[in-house]
Amino acid sequence: MFLLALFWFVQFTDKLGSAPIPFSERATENRLLWSIPTDSLDYAVVPDYIQGVRATGARVCHVSRWMNGVTVEADSAQMQTIAALPYVQAVELTRDNTPAAASVAPRKMNLTLDASDPYGSNRTQLAQFNLLPLHQLGYEGKGIRMAIIDAGFYKVNTATCFSSAREQLVGVYDYSEDDTSIYGSAGVHGAYCLSTIAGQTDTYHGAATQAEYVLIRTEEITPESPKEMDNLVAAIELCDSLGVNIISCSLGYRLFDNPSFNLTYDMLDGRTTRVSRAAAIAARKGILCCFSAGNDGNKTWHRISVPCDADSILTIGAVNKDTVMANFSSFGPSADGRVKPEVCAMGVSTVLLNPANSTSMTGNGTSFSTPLVAGLAACLWSAMPNATAQDIRQRIIQSAHLYPSYDTNYQMGYGIPDAEKAYQVTPTLIRSIHEDGDKPYKILKDGHLFIVLKGSHNLGLYLVR
Repeated sequence: MFLLALFWFVQFTDKLGSAPIPFSERATENRLLWSIPTDSLDYAVVPDYIQGVRATGARVCHVSRWMNGVTVEADSAQMQTIAALPYVQAVELTRDNTPAAASVAPRKMNLTLDASDPYGSNRTQLAQFNLLPLHQLGYEGKGIRMAIIDAGFYKVNTATCFSSAREQLVGVYDYSEDDTSIYGSAGVHGAYCLSTIAGQTDTYHGAATQAEYVLIRTEEITPESPKEMDNLVAAIELCDSLGVNIISCSLGYRLFDNPSFNLTYDMLDGRTTRVSRAAAIAARKGILCCFSAGNDGNKTWHRISVPCDADSILTIGAVNKDTVMANFSSFGPSADGRVKPEVCAMGVSTVLLNPANSTSMTGNGTSFSTPLVAGLAACLWSAMPNATAQDIRQRIIQSAHLYPSYDTNYQMGYGIPDAEKAYQVTPTLIRSIHEDGDKPYKILKDGHLFIVLKGSHNLGLYLVR
């Protein structure tokens, strides 16, 4: 690992002379199906600019077409040379050599299962948002491509609980600086999250076991730095080019080993950080992004983190089996006043599969409520394959038990979704985020005035209170 390296984001001035990147056949089909136009964000970064950066001796880690820049490893002298290049607009330090803080292991415990029930004890967490009726109709995510973005996927390549998932695995990618295997023991968190979606044993059945899966590592074991957010930007852009329909990501960022990098609440407006802007762009490109609200609800900060402040995504909080909010589940709203999180699912004693032995266990965190909702979305989307990502998002929100109201404490959002209701309901607030250019429009619904702000970074529904 490059523990003493300096990493930077280099912003270029333009894309003169570049062309759209090649997309997978599936991604092209998605764009045709949902009439998603090609725009400047789809154009490649100018190759000569990238080569000019490399010529300084810097190592290019990621190239971001959406942000029109590159993440590089370079020393200070190299960066001074890069900053002086005529096509470089700005440079930003994203990781220095500040020593990494000690990590904290997730809370978990053993669980005894009812061997007579093929769902086992995870029946409770799926039944909480009424997913089983969709399963009974045969909708378990078939035809939907899901990306799980995390810190690695321990033994997913060998564990018996992922045998079926491996048959539906379409790609594994690594955007971290870690030199360990993506299937190594440091990546157990990603395996836990995947198990809630794709895991299967005789006594466990994941939320969306018939979907296709893309596994991406972006989180680094050490250190904690803003570079990890740029890793995530690269992963989100990859999802776009691969034709991914749903992203499930249980990562969030606010505090770093170097306190000077720390984010402040006013930066959680969905438009300040690159990673939040990338999540909103992904929504405009037809991807449903599901991000965990975070586990700071009982801490001094107690707010959500990025990129779950992004617009037009689903930010997910955690409740227990009795639908009571977990005290650790982070609070919204976003800094510009939008309802966050939007929905919640079971994140207290969530039933997971242990990849070490394919037995059940439990864990706590919005990390585990998030893939459950992503799995719900996959099942719902497989039931209505011509729907758009925003259709699915809106159906999930409108099916939640508090909707059209919401938790005014900004911890539960619109509540707990109902998958069967989401399948049956006719959404009333859906309007394509591609309509009307950048002009805002107003909708009056149930006595509430909603304003939709639409531009490169403002997408979606804003409730005027």
